[in-house]
Amino acid sequence: MNEILLPVLIVVVIGLLSGLILAVASIVMAVPKDQKTEDVRAMLPGANCGACGFSGCDGYAKALAEGTAKPGLCTVGGNDVANAIAAYLGVAATSVEPHMSVVRCLGSHDNTTDRVEYEGITSCAAAAAVAGGPTSCTFGCIGLGDCVNSCDYNALSVRNGVAMVEPKNCVACGMCLKACPRHLLTLVPVKKQAVVLCSNCDKGNVVNKVCKVGCIGCMKCEKTCKYDAVHVKNFLAAVDPEKCVGCGECVEACPRHIIGLYNAE
Repeated sequence: MNEILLPVLIVVVIGLLSGLILAVASIVMAVPKDQKTEDVRAMLPGANCGACGFSGCDGYAKALAEGTAKPGLCTVGGNDVANAIAAYLGVAATSVEPHMSVVRCLGSHDNTTDRVEYEGITSCAAAAAVAGGPTSCTFGCIGLGDCVNSCDYNALSVRNGVAMVEPKNCVACGMCLKACPRHLLTLVPVKKQAVVLCSNCDKGNVVNKVCKVGCIGCMKCEKTCKYDAVHVKNFLAAVDPEKCVGCGECVEACPRHIIGLYNAE
């Protein structure tokens, strides 16, 4: 009996001592919590998207509590969160400028083709890693839905081979921007403005061979714009949202119909 009881007692004593040591260590080595940071963190939505410019909600909450960041940087939380944090911290409220994600490609199955048949993992990143991807346009949407899978707000879908954004669902978290291996998505201010829906930087004759609607760098949009908002760089048109007034003249001038006019409504 003693042969069984003694080992059991030894194990119990070791367990008690270990528990005591851990309890003391947790008190001695504990990192003091900043209640202000904890309270601010609880107000944030917890998306950890990094759209605010910090590593996540924890980093943003810490900067807010320390007074080194403004409350209006969380696009997911919007003005409601910004106002709540500003009231808690006793600082002036700063409005969140609404943004939305836009796919800079119209390379649907109707407008472009695949140069090879891809039979691998259903992932844009995986497909892009195989000889540059299956699409004839090496700048265009692969259409396997990495951006869709990254979105928690049901704001993205793939239609006819190309990703599309549902503006009313987009919170501008930026997760889709990180997911796209070809960096086709960008955040633009929610206002009436023109956006070039192409990312191909090849010369016009090369673009014509791979896409029916890709930008050919003809510069008609640039010549039409009265506000110096459109310029062609590296054979691709680009709109400056700070200068664009949403007049729509460049949209009408584009022979490829690759410029979209987005409305704040």
